[in-house]
Amino acid sequence: MGGYDRGLHRRRRRSRAGVPLLVAALVAAGLAAGGGYTLRRHPDLLASAGVERTVPAQVPGPRPTATAAPASPVPAAGRVPPRITYPLRGGGGFRTADTTGAVAGRSGELLRYRVAVEDGIRNVDVERFAREVAATLADPRGWTGDGRWRLQRVGRDGPADFTVLLTTPLTRGGLCGDPTDRYTSCRNGDRVVINVARWVYGVPHVADLDLYRQYLLNHEVGHRLGRGHERCPAAGGPAPVMVQQTLGLHGCAPNAWPLVGGEALVGPSGQYDDPIPAEDH
Repeated sequence: MGGYDRGLHRRRRRSRAGVPLLVAALVAAGLAAGGGYTLRRHPDLLASAGVERTVPAQVPGPRPTATAAPASPVPAAGRVPPRITYPLRGGGGFRTADTTGAVAGRSGELLRYRVAVEDGIRNVDVERFAREVAATLADPRGWTGDGRWRLQRVGRDGPADFTVLLTTPLTRGGLCGDPTDRYTSCRNGDRVVINVARWVYGVPHVADLDLYRQYLLNHEVGHRLGRGHERCPAAGGPAPVMVQQTLGLHGCAPNAWPLVGGEALVGPSGQYDDPIPAEDH
């Protein structure tokens, strides 16, 4: 879903309160400690939403003894990626990436953005996540590709026009102004809120998780750039990035990029009345 659109979806049954399970394999030695970022909190990201921000980040305790399992092939690098874990609601503070990146785009208005990850989301290196965000937003198929916009990632203390936040499902509800929705992501004011449940699980109708993550970032940032929702223009063709692909494709094929074949891909203005799943995944 992109943006926050009050009242356009049918009311849903209450979600169960279970904590989501995890998507990838256990972290091998050294990965979780190798990010090289400074743990900092951004002081004002949650204040206006009334979400607690004084709870310290949780320190992982001893791991329980694992039961025996069949051997799995070991990747060539000798390690497996860490699994991302998260509670339904995080600690309320954020780790903010410190690195400033290059300006992406050859011309157009310059907007600067920060990247932060909520406390309680584990096995996400905030600097690595920030690089993934920057790589998507700097791609020539993205918003900086047609000369209308330039985007630059800044650190915690630099002036910023918006912040990309990776949040837990219930924190997402507070920041987006819709506590009943723990499934979608949103843009609300200068916050681009990425629900970690979608970052981890994607959606059933988009098989390529990397493509879905690129779509998710481009869609929500598109709202910050003033774009509204669109509909599928032609069955069988790629979906414009401003279609709410999280909820349905309506005959279009998944697409992560504002530009397709070097040209802007747009659809008719509007959105579908797709139901929002009641649970986070």
